[in-house]
Amino acid sequence: MTVRPLIGVSTYLESAARWGVWELDAALLPAGYPRLVQRAGGLAAMLPPDAPERAAETVARLDGLVIAGGPDVDPARYGAERSPRTGPPALERDAWELALIDAALAAGVPLLGVCRGMQLLNVALGGTLVQHLDGHAEVVGVFGGHPVKPVPGSLYAGIVPEETTVPTYHHQAVDRLGAGLLPSAYAADGTVEAIELPADRSWALGVQWHPEMGEDVRVMRALVTAAGSATG
Repeated sequence: MTVRPLIGVSTYLESAARWGVWELDAALLPAGYPRLVQRAGGLAAMLPPDAPERAAETVARLDGLVIAGGPDVDPARYGAERSPRTGPPALERDAWELALIDAALAAGVPLLGVCRGMQLLNVALGGTLVQHLDGHAEVVGVFGGHPVKPVPGSLYAGIVPEETTVPTYHHQAVDRLGAGLLPSAYAADGTVEAIELPADRSWALGVQWHPEMGEDVRVMRALVTAAGSATG
């Protein structure tokens, strides 16, 4: 029997979520994430916010990790004043997901950051963020799309070698890159759309867009393949 890699995906933690007859606190994850993990050949496990000191124990049981999209990162995490256009902080998620990222990098567990997850990867390694840019989230609550171009020779270019149009919804982006990170894709306006660590370090990739909202499984399949190799 083939053992599928176990991929943990971080989640929202929301109060007063509604479904059926219920209105309760809930750990939430858009269904596109587990579906994409499953389509890419992995098993999906939800990782709601927990005590940061439990991150290493959690990551030790995973074969791969996805840090999902979500609210803006607290600017205090990268030493900046809050912009009027920055959303409310999600302090529990920031603390938990930064601890997960640190644990994954320390343990060599393959890591994929999606949108906010890419931004947190950058912050975890000492980078900063642009707190607002226009043109990457055109209609509130509706995913848009624009082309991204890979950097030749990068990990990302080895996964997706051609320019592609990707599902997008964000208003923040990487500013100063964190220590050791390399840009691996750009939008037409120069926005960094993907970042990664060099091949001689942990398998770590961040994408600014939302692969879970599209049909292209290549990025997630690359994570699942790396996770399988790391355990095999």
